[in-house]
Amino acid sequence: MKNKALILCILGAGIMLYAGFQMLSTRYHERVTLNHIQSSLTQSKTKNVTLGSYAPKKGDGFAMLTIPKLKKVLPIVEGANPDDLAKGVGHVAGTSFPAMHDQIVLSGHRDTVFRHVGELKKGDSLIVKLDYGEFKYIIQRMKIVSSEDTSIIHSTKPHEELVLTTCYPFSYIGNAPKRYIIYAIPDQE
Repeated sequence: MKNKALILCILGAGIMLYAGFQMLSTRYHERVTLNHIQSSLTQSKTKNVTLGSYAPKKGDGFAMLTIPKLKKVLPIVEGANPDDLAKGVGHVAGTSFPAMHDQIVLSGHRDTVFRHVGELKKGDSLIVKLDYGEFKYIIQRMKIVSSEDTSIIHSTKPHEELVLTTCYPFSYIGNAPKRYIIYAIPDQE
């Protein structure tokens, strides 16, 4: 009986150490990516970026997402596979970019970059900054869908829409069965 308890304690400690390492590793990669993006945006003021040809390379950090209510500045990386999401918020390939008048979809892990997005409310702002400008969006609504529901990703042309997606429930352990979706539109100020 004592051996079983000891094994369970060691196993539990090992799982906690692994989870801690994963979290620290993700934060490190987020910081490195964010520093690279900030440096690139500072240098890009002299670049001539055209919307029609804008196409960041897969896996590259290219923008920043600021969530003022949460006091967060997060790197945005092209792509949404596990390697991309380890660096920050992932831009879902095939969706649009700011000022292109279509749907922009950003995805992130609920336990890292989007840890507190459940605290956001209608009317809160989101800011995307990239080479060709800074764009402010106002949250309009939230919704919870099944993890298999891909209908949230679609063209909204000519209306621009920023969509944030993360797993739900927020405190779920393992692969969550649902997705939490936040919809925002450009600020008209």
